Amino acid sequence: MGLSCGLVGLPNVGKSTLFNALTRLQIEAQNYPFCTIEPNVGLVTVPDPRLSVLSRLCKPLKEIPATFEFVDIAGLVEGASTGAGLGNQFLHHIREVNAICHVVRCFEDPDVVHVCGSVSPVRDAKIIEQELILSDMELLEKMIAKKSKQWKAMGEVGQQQQAAYAQVLEHLSAGNPVRTCSVELVECPPLLSAKPLFYVANRKEENFSAPNPHVTALCDYAQAQGSTVVMVNAAFEAELTALDEESIQDFLKDAGQEEPGLNRVIRHAYGLLGLETFFTAGEKEVRAWTIKKGTYAPQAAAEIHSDFEKHFIRAEVVSYDDYAHFGGETGARAAGKWRLEGKTYVVQDGDVIVFRVGV
Repeated sequence: MGLSCGLVGLPNVGKSTLFNALTRLQIEAQNYPFCTIEPNVGLVTVPDPRLSVLSRLCKPLKEIPATFEFVDIAGLVEGASTGAGLGNQFLHHIREVNAICHVVRCFEDPDVVHVCGSVSPVRDAKIIEQELILSDMELLEKMIAKKSKQWKAMGEVGQQQQAAYAQVLEHLSAGNPVRTCSVELVECPPLLSAKPLFYVANRKEENFSAPNPHVTALCDYAQAQGSTVVMVNAAFEAELTALDEESIQDFLKDAGQEEPGLNRVIRHAYGLLGLETFFTAGEKEVRAWTIKKGTYAPQAAAEIHSDFEKHFIRAEVVSYDDYAHFGGETGARAAGKWRLEGKTYVVQDGDVIVFRVGV
């Protein structure tokens, strides 16, 4: 798919620790600013219990989960849009991702330096947002200056486009991100504050039922911005990755958690990117495939092999629920749950599909 979610935040918020846990990579994560310079990229496995059920029914030789990319982008600081802390370079890295996971520190620790000198999640969230907004304003101002003559020559259509740019610039000038603006811009490069965003509250408690005023403040701010918050303890999650499954479940039970926080982060990013999963299932392999929501059957087939789209004939489809309920392919077919779909079929999350293609 080539879609990715970028981890951003101020320095020393636990961002690289979270990235290591998500990707099982040992990227440097130290207690000093700008430890990460170049962005680190890692594939993340999408947790999906449906895959295990399909494997139990098919008994395949191998099981392959869905994946997508997370990118660990160096910590931003106030003034990044004017170059502070190598900010222009880091903002460019954000421009390359499709969605943003903003990691915010929600814990006190005198041994972990905070770049602003104190812990304030809402202030930190606003710093990053403001830098994205300022970068977008600079880009739009340049676009308006560049296109003014072209718009003038286009008559009424040009006036409408110019008015749209001016409206978005005014929206940004008021301190609002583009994602909260309904105006669409024609021929505009990707804007940073237009990217879908959610927050990760990195807290120190393992049991999330414990009160944490920093988390409460961040949740209130995110709700007002139309965003959401996922809670994790990045250090705890990093420790879990070194344990076997039985030990992980014991640790989670003691912490009052039903699943690793990483699973919530991954699923949230997956949904924010507009992704969903279809399956192929057989004796050789059971596999989860990643597609954008709204993908037609021929384009979904192209995820398996590029030639499949060109030579697509039809798709044989059954929902995951029916496949599992009737005990696999044989039972689902006998129950009349398999159906034939053509080129205009929009693949649904959880579909189990056999593609028929020509030569």
